[in-house]
Amino acid sequence: MAKTGPAEFVREVRQEVSKVTWPTRKETWLTGLMVFVMVALASVFFVLVDQVLSFGIKWILGAAG
Repeated sequence: MAKTGPAEFVREVRQEVSKVTWPTRKETWLTGLMVFVMVALASVFFVLVDQVLSFGIKWILGAAG
């Protein structure tokens, strides 16, 4: 593997960074909002699953004892 000098490394990094497609402010805001909504939905789902499982376990243990 060939070693590169610091100047060549910086030049290559600048070339690669120029290829990056940066999101707009609107895209960033919308993506952040979608993440927040999905986290909220996942939280509600897991709370409901937890409640159902808790009820089921209490019912089974209550019926057995």
